[in-house]
Amino acid sequence: MLRMSQIYAIPDRHITYAATKAFFGTKMIEGSSVQEHGVKMLSLVEKLKDLKANLEKETYIDVIHQSLPPSFDSFIVNYNMNGLDKDLHELINMLV
Repeated sequence: MLRMSQIYAIPDRHITYAATKAFFGTKMIEGSSVQEHGVKMLSLVEKLKDLKANLEKETYIDVIHQSLPPSFDSFIVNYNMNGLDKDLHELINMLV
């Protein structure tokens, strides 16, 4: 007989879908805490990595940049034009 947890378990694909939807859909509100937003984005990245979502580092960075409000546009241009190659924690620290 199947265990209750097996019958009512949420499929892994749905969990991955929900995590990617949250990551790609998160947007920082102008004037809110950059640090809190960074922590939230890093936690979503870690969740995606745990789920083996197989996204490239550059994709994570692009999505984090896209989640920022327009006041960060000059930062994003500077980051991309100077060819900075930072890990995700360094990127968040640069934003704060």
